[in-house]
Amino acid sequence: MRGKLRVYLGAAPGVGKTYKMLEEAHRRADRGADVVVALVETHGRERTEALLEGLPVVPPLPRVYRDREFKEMDLDAVLARRPQVALVDELAHTNIPGGRHEKRWQDVQELLDAGIEVITTVNVQHLESLNDVVQRITGVPQRETVPDDVVRAADQIELVDMSPESLRRRLAHGNVYAAEKIDAALGNYFRVGNLTALRELALLWVADRVDEVLQRYREDHGIGRVWEARERVVVALPGGDAGDLLIRRAARIASRSAGGELLAVHIARSDGLAGDMSPNALAAQRHLVESLGGTYHSIIGDDVPRALIEFANAKNATQLVLGTSRRSRVNRFLTGRGIGETTIRLSGDIDVHMVTHEEPNQERQRPWWLPPNPLREAAWGSGGLRGHVAAVVVPPALAAILANVPRGLNLTSKTLIFLVAVVAIARLGGLRSAFIAAVWGSILLNYYFIPPVHTFTIAEANNWIALIAFTVVALTVASVVDLAIKQSRRAANAAAEAETLNAFAVSVLRGDSAISALLERFRETFGMESVVMLQRTREAADAGARGTGIHRPDDNDDPGRWTVVASTGSTPPACPGQADTVVEAGPDAVIALRGRTLPAADQRVLAAFAAQATAALERRRLVRAAAEAETLAAADRMRTALLAAVSHDLRTPLAAAMAAVGTLRDPDLDVSAADRAELLEAAEQSLDRLARLVENLLDMSRLQAGALKLNLESVDLVEIVGRAVDDEPDATGRVTLEPPAPGTPPALADGALLERAVANLIGNAAKHTDSDIMINISALGIHVELRVIDRGPGIPAGERDRVFRPFQRLGDRDNTAGVGLGLALARGLVEAMDGTLTPEDTPGGGVTMVVSLPAARTAPVPVSAEDEELLA
Repeated sequence: MRGKLRVYLGAAPGVGKTYKMLEEAHRRADRGADVVVALVETHGRERTEALLEGLPVVPPLPRVYRDREFKEMDLDAVLARRPQVALVDELAHTNIPGGRHEKRWQDVQELLDAGIEVITTVNVQHLESLNDVVQRITGVPQRETVPDDVVRAADQIELVDMSPESLRRRLAHGNVYAAEKIDAALGNYFRVGNLTALRELALLWVADRVDEVLQRYREDHGIGRVWEARERVVVALPGGDAGDLLIRRAARIASRSAGGELLAVHIARSDGLAGDMSPNALAAQRHLVESLGGTYHSIIGDDVPRALIEFANAKNATQLVLGTSRRSRVNRFLTGRGIGETTIRLSGDIDVHMVTHEEPNQERQRPWWLPPNPLREAAWGSGGLRGHVAAVVVPPALAAILANVPRGLNLTSKTLIFLVAVVAIARLGGLRSAFIAAVWGSILLNYYFIPPVHTFTIAEANNWIALIAFTVVALTVASVVDLAIKQSRRAANAAAEAETLNAFAVSVLRGDSAISALLERFRETFGMESVVMLQRTREAADAGARGTGIHRPDDNDDPGRWTVVASTGSTPPACPGQADTVVEAGPDAVIALRGRTLPAADQRVLAAFAAQATAALERRRLVRAAAEAETLAAADRMRTALLAAVSHDLRTPLAAAMAAVGTLRDPDLDVSAADRAELLEAAEQSLDRLARLVENLLDMSRLQAGALKLNLESVDLVEIVGRAVDDEPDATGRVTLEPPAPGTPPALADGALLERAVANLIGNAAKHTDSDIMINISALGIHVELRVIDRGPGIPAGERDRVFRPFQRLGDRDNTAGVGLGLALARGLVEAMDGTLTPEDTPGGGVTMVVSLPAARTAPVPVSAEDEELLA
C-alpha cells in the first residue's frame, strides 16, 4: 500500500516548518510509531537542533561536487530501514549529481511507493506555478521548484503561518540566520511587502487545496446543496454583445468579497439553436473574463437552464448572473417560460441575478412551432412520443370543432385544414406520426363530412378522388418536411460539433500546456469524471516494435506498461482497461475517459479531439527536437564567429611580431641598440597579446564544452586583484583598490580562473575608458562582492546582455579592442564558480561590474539553496 504524504507549507524561511515537523515526529514517536529522520536541515538553529534529540537519524550520504562535500539523503538506507514514518526536509531541493534522482521530491515518491509515510516541508516560492509570480514580487529567481501536482497529491497539507512583523522580529533576534546575515536579509528578501505578498500567495494556494478537498467530499457523499465556503459567481454567456455587460456585472459582484471567484460559462446546444451567438464575440468575452481574473468554460447542454444549474452546483457556486431581454407578452406567450425563469425555478440555494438589457437575444429559446430536441427523442423512428400523441388526438379534436362550425365551410376548406394539421404533426413528430395523422384524418373526413355523413360509404367518385388526393398530398408534404427536419438536425449537430472543435482548437492555441488544456476542455464539455492521455512505456513500445508491431492483449490492463502524459479530473484511469471510453491517439498513445460511455454521435468529436491531442503531443516532441537543434546551431554559429573573429585578431599581433623579428635578423640592416630594444619590446607585446588571445579562446572552448576543471578554495581577493592588475599593462597606474572592511571573509573560488576573470574586467575598463578604475571588496550575507568601477561612457541598458556574448564589441567599431571575448569569458568563469557577474550604473556615469562569489567557510559544508536565493 502506498504511503501517505504530509506537507508543512510556509510562506517564507523561518516560519517554523521544520520545527513543526519535528514536533509532529515526537508526537508520533510517543504514540509508538517507528519514526526516523531521513534528512533534516537545521541551518544552525539551536531550538530546531534540540528537537532532533531522541529521534533516530539515518546518517546522510556524503557526496563531493566541485571539490566540495555535501550531505544528501541516503535513499537506499532509508528504504532498507523501512520505518513507518520518514522525515524529509526541503522537498524542492535539487540533489547533488550522482544520485538516483535529480530532485528530492522524486526520492520522496519512491519512499511513498515503498509504503513509507513521509512528512516533509516546502516554501510557497518553490511551487512551480508560482515561480514567476514570486520572482516578480521579490526580484529573486527560484532555481529549485517542485511540481504543484506533487504537493496537491499530499494526503494532508498544513500551513505554517506567521505574520510578517513576527517573522522579521524572529529574524532580528537571530532565530533564523546568523548575525552577519540579518541586515542583508531584512533589507532584501524579508521586507514587509515581500513577506505580506508571499503570505497571501500561501493562504490562497492552501485555500484552493482545501476547496478541492471539500469538493471531493461533497462528490463522495452525494451532497448537491451549495456550501457557501467561498463566494463564486457564475455568469452565463449567451454569445451576443450583451455578454460584456454581464461579465462586468458579475466581476463587480465577485470583487465585493475577499477571495471571490468569477466563472464564465457558455452552453452550446447540440440542436444548433444558437440564437445570436457569435464566435468572435465569445472569443472577445473569453479574453475579457481572463483579463478580470476569471476562468472561461464551454459545455454542451440540451436543456440550457438545467445544464447551467448543474455546472453551478459542480463548481459550488453561490451566485449566478443571467441576462434577460425585455420580451413582449405576445413573445412570452408564444415561446413559453424563458431560460431565466426556468433557471430561477431550478436554482435552489444559488442566488440568481437577472440583468436586463435591450438586446433581443431571444434567449436561445425553442419557438413553439419547432420540434423537441432531437437528442431526447425516444426510439420512435424519426419522430417522438409527442408526434404520435398529436397524430392520435389532433384529428378527432379538429373534426369535433369543424362539425360544430356553422354552415359556410365546404369540403375543400375542411380538407385543407386537415392537410395543414398533418403537416404540423409531421413537423412535430416526423413521417411516421404524419402517416398516422393522414390515415386517421381521411377516416374522419369520410365519416363526418363526405356524404352520406356518419357512414363510411362514399357515394360520389369525386369524393373518392378528393380523399385519395388528400392522403397522397399529406404524406408527400410530410415526407418533404421530415427530410428537411433530418437535414436540419444534421446541420445543427455539425454546427455543435464545429463549435466544440473550435473551442478545442482555441484552447490549444491559447494554452501554454496544449495537451492539458485539451483534456480539461473535453472533460468539461462532455461532463466526464476524468480524462487522461496515456503513452506506452518505452519497454512496451520497443517490445511491439521488435515483434510484429502488435502489442500484447493484456497491455491494456497493465498500468505498468503505460505512462501518464497529462490528465485532468479525479481518479484518472492508469491504463486503458480502467476507462469507459478509449480512443487511439497515435501508434503508442490513447485517450482514456472515465465517467460514462460516449454515444456514437460524440465519438466523431472524440476522434477529432484525439487527432488534435496527437498533434499537440507531436508538437511537444518537435519542440524538444528544435531545442536540441538550436543548441547545435548555436555551436555552429560560435564556430563561424570564431573563424571570422580570429581572421584579423590572430593575424595582427602575429604579423607585428614577425615584422619585428624579421627586421632584427636582416643582415643588411644596421640596427642600433635603442632600435633593437624597441623592436624586441614590440615583438614581446605582440606575442603576449597573442598568448592572451589564445588562452581566452581555449578557456571559452572549455566553458562551452563543460570541460573546465575547478579547484575551489579559500582565496584572498586583495591578492587576486593585485595579480590581475599586473597582468594588464594598460591598467598600470590607473587602478585604485579600496581596503576591504575588517571581517570581510575570503571568497570560495578557483584562484587562477578568478584572476583571469578580474583581469579581463580591468582590461576591458582600461581599453574603453580614459578614467581611473576603482575596485571595492565587501561582504553581503553569505557572499563576497568585488566591484570594478569606471567613470567612462557607460553601457546602454539595452546593450548589457549583448556585451556578454562571445565575439561582441559594443558598436563593433574598433578591431584593435580585441576579439570580444573578455566579458563573455569573465562571466563564464565567474558562473562556473557558482558566482554572478552583473553590470550596474556607476553614480555620476560609468559602469560598475559586480562579481558576487560564495564566501569561504572554515569547513566545506553545503550552502543552502534557500540561503542562496533569499540573500542573493
